Amino acid sequence: MKKHLIAGIFAVGLVYSCATNPITGKKSLNFVSNSALFPTSFQQYGTFLKENKVITGTADARKVETVGLRIKAAAEKYLTYLGQSQYLQDYRWEYKLIDNKEVNAWCMPGGKIVVYSGILPITKDDSGLATVIGHEVSHALANHGAQRMSAAQLQQLGAVGVAVATGGKSAENQQIWQQAYGVTTQYGAMLPFSRNHETEADKIGLTLMAIAGYNPEQSITFWQRMSAQSAGQAPPEFMSTHPSDATRIANLNALIPEAKALAAKVGITRR
Repeated sequence: MKKHLIAGIFAVGLVYSCATNPITGKKSLNFVSNSALFPTSFQQYGTFLKENKVITGTADARKVETVGLRIKAAAEKYLTYLGQSQYLQDYRWEYKLIDNKEVNAWCMPGGKIVVYSGILPITKDDSGLATVIGHEVSHALANHGAQRMSAAQLQQLGAVGVAVATGGKSAENQQIWQQAYGVTTQYGAMLPFSRNHETEADKIGLTLMAIAGYNPEQSITFWQRMSAQSAGQAPPEFMSTHPSDATRIANLNALIPEAKALAAKVGITRR
């Protein structure tokens, strides 16, 4: 009975919230529309920039903007090729370099991109930076942020279902069921869901950097440098939101020929 109730909650959520993403061609879980998500994203981005030191007027800042603009143009070219040029009409692209030693970069829904200065020694060159920005932009294009929000909402809904289904049990039994549900959904659904997003963003990012005129094979070099930098710090893959560096590099090697072939069809921008 309890298992059927929990399964039913997930089934209802999946049936009524699946939409096809134009850049992936896949149906994905999504309760949140861009029209609802983007204004909040833009506001949060503006707040972040006010609260952090934005680097401007330097060679590195110009490099971030130049590479960002090339990836943006590649995304527009790719979506036009797919017959989905209107998909980006609400995006408001922006690229900022932040003075922060953390090795990080991100792209908020709607095309708001941040690169931390701490990652530049690892990106080293334009191709390395294109690998990072292409990957982060791909998260935004694939609506991964909205999908993760939707999955979290569904997980919370399932937790309510467990509470209802175990309402007649003792407090101790209810806690056991809730803990079991939390562990099962976290390691059996939420983390693999996030790792799949990372692999999907890698795949799209390779295509974008190839269309933009960067060599996607340089992505391997970047991730090898990243792996060396984070050696001994990564959690086991099954406990992580990201695939291991070894898995990621193997996936990228397998995906590069497809990215190059697709970029050739779309049209490669010469630098």
